[in-house]
Amino acid sequence: MTNTNDKKTGLDIAQDGRVLRLTINDPATRNSIGPALMEAARAAFDAAAADPGVGAVVLTGAEGAFCSGGNLKWLKEARGGDRESVRAGVESFHAMIRSLRACPKPVIAAVEGPAGGAGFPLALACDLIVAAEDAVFTLSYIKVALTSDGGGTASLARALPPQLAAEILFEGGRVGAPRLAQLGMINRLTAPGGALAEATAWAERLAAGPTAALGRAKGLLEVAYGGLADQLDRERDAFVESLFNDEAGEGVSAFFEKRAPVFPKG
Repeated sequence: MTNTNDKKTGLDIAQDGRVLRLTINDPATRNSIGPALMEAARAAFDAAAADPGVGAVVLTGAEGAFCSGGNLKWLKEARGGDRESVRAGVESFHAMIRSLRACPKPVIAAVEGPAGGAGFPLALACDLIVAAEDAVFTLSYIKVALTSDGGGTASLARALPPQLAAEILFEGGRVGAPRLAQLGMINRLTAPGGALAEATAWAERLAAGPTAALGRAKGLLEVAYGGLADQLDRERDAFVESLFNDEAGEGVSAFFEKRAPVFPKG
């Protein structure tokens, strides 16, 4: 096994046989996504795509949390800046998602605990999802008057009936792994603490299969779904417009002041 632990990026990289494991490791923020991690993960997916020694990838989070999403402190500060900087920040996340989707190797998300905010679209971008029964998914952007990035709208639209996709987007509430499994968005449920082992065993089986054919199958599915490229651009633009709206100003302020937001009307 080879291991790389980089505290600066918050991403641990380990390879055991033909399975590459990427672990988001920033327990202090419940494994939030920052610029350094986005770049490190993008590079890791690109490297996996080109490495004949990698047959499958497992993406997970450290210490009982998959990913808590983006950093709201950064968003609060970003509102005082310019739109192009925010657009570039969103595009960094999207570059990571594009590399994940373009990687011709199966990518399996192993989800324990929360997959919140950007962590939910990140899990949905993976080809397969294994989740603990007590894992919780939250597309919470609307709570602070923002819209999803990371391909969240595309993933929901292609996986769910319109009314269910709208419910998750409009409510921004917590959705348990069992419900998502019933809806077909999660492949396998495990007992708490068992997601990584199950995902790794699955990845080992896939990595022993015909790598080139699996890559072609993944590419065909991407085309069949219409791909994420255009929707990622639309999500980026909508996110920027939302962040610089007065609604987001109130939503983000209310979050930090630990009160219910009162969104402006009219």
